[in-house]
Amino acid sequence: RIAASIAGANGQAQETELRSQDGTRIPVELIARSIDYCGKPHDVVAVRDIRERKKAEQEILRLAHFDPLTGLANRRSFTDRLEAEIAAAGSSGKNGQLALMLLDLDRFKEVNDLFGHAAGDAVLQRVAQCTSGMLRQGQMLARLGGDEFAIIAPNLPDPQAAGRIAEAVLSKLRQENQLSPGGGLVSASIGIALYPLDADDQAALVSHADTALYRAKDEGKDTYRYFEASMGAEARDRRVMEHDLRQAVARGEFRLVYQPQKEISSGKMIGFEALIRWHHPERGNIPPSVFIPVAEDSGAIAQIGEWVLATACEEAARWKNPLMIAVNVSAVQLHNPNFSHKVHEVLLRSGLPADRLELEVTETALIKDMPRALATLRQVKALGVRVAMDDFGTGYSSLSNLRAFPFDKIKIDGSFIKSVDRNGQVAAIVRAVLGLGRGLGLPVLAEGVETLDELRFLDAEDCEIGQGYYLGRPGPIETFSELTGVAAPAASDRVGSRGGSILMLEPAAASRSA
Repeated sequence: RIAASIAGANGQAQETELRSQDGTRIPVELIARSIDYCGKPHDVVAVRDIRERKKAEQEILRLAHFDPLTGLANRRSFTDRLEAEIAAAGSSGKNGQLALMLLDLDRFKEVNDLFGHAAGDAVLQRVAQCTSGMLRQGQMLARLGGDEFAIIAPNLPDPQAAGRIAEAVLSKLRQENQLSPGGGLVSASIGIALYPLDADDQAALVSHADTALYRAKDEGKDTYRYFEASMGAEARDRRVMEHDLRQAVARGEFRLVYQPQKEISSGKMIGFEALIRWHHPERGNIPPSVFIPVAEDSGAIAQIGEWVLATACEEAARWKNPLMIAVNVSAVQLHNPNFSHKVHEVLLRSGLPADRLELEVTETALIKDMPRALATLRQVKALGVRVAMDDFGTGYSSLSNLRAFPFDKIKIDGSFIKSVDRNGQVAAIVRAVLGLGRGLGLPVLAEGVETLDELRFLDAEDCEIGQGYYLGRPGPIETFSELTGVAAPAASDRVGSRGGSILMLEPAAASRSA
């Protein structure tokens, strides 16, 4: 065997296999040379065991085509396979559909932020395992990077078959993710594009599937959507907004406005809620209702939230009157183990007394990880900071949350205040919340007060605090200079101030406060 392998080698290395005594095949490298020994030519063969080298070569090959974390095909293999399937579908002349499905995990960044990257890796591995189990022979699952996966499903009998695959995958993930870190925090969204129905080349097919994926996320996540031609412009706008949001803090495009919070019985100003506004250099003013959901989905909300907290505290520390400053806290901030430390740092840098800061937390933010949220709020309370339950009545378990969490105030959502003076059922709900607050010893703030009749109802029912357009529109802090001592701008630049008293004129066509 050796002689056959080295015949004609003339010093060049040759690879072959030798058998050990137990029959194991061992890859070896043979190098033969002719030497003169005692005046006679002899052939000398060097045999080198190359098992480790072969293992290394196989590993390099594997890494070139497979994802090391999940064992799935990687982006390179995905691209090659998709190109081959498109070519096969185009040449076969059959009517079968080739489906490309892009799967992206919702809120996956929060898992990494809250539980660490090891937990995030475990989620990715579980998603890969579960999704692979839902696919048939000939269908391919690949990990493209991060929390994005792709499914190639050739030869489908009809477009609806892709939706059936997507729904089966989502259903399986819903079951499995309840057992993963975060208790169901992560879900998945899927975008579907079909060849040749939606695109006639690979680049367009991938782009259209990505567009459909963004639509699925926009429409509530944990679902799938097929590509439609009308989606293209919307998806491009969203991607541009995500990019611009990440640059907005550094570029100074955000600003804060402040909405008064007043005692209803006396009209006395007790504080402000800080509200963020974004003036885009090209698109102008973008409402928070538009950019905040994008910031939450993209992960930019953490940076934005830190900026709001720091800026509001620095501003409030300069006021001549010790008014409260209320700041909204996102779920990402609340579940960050270092959040209380960040709050402490902001208070130290700004010089704002802790008892003048009030953090507003929604019920939705609490339920994502209630034990961690409770621990964070207790740490914040230990600093002397006040905590308010925001948007009360719109969450999932308001009564139990009020008992379990260390709240200092209840904020009734503005949807319950609208028409409270004309709708008996709404009035009964508001009365019940006010009674609950009194029973728990918690003051109640009514959001969205927009009319004199709403204000009179709340006053008659002994609601302590109000906030809304009727009591004061949000504005730059300079518009409240008589209370804060912050110098007002020139008259030509001034935004109309509401001052410190309750306004008794109903604003025309006022939109609800935000």
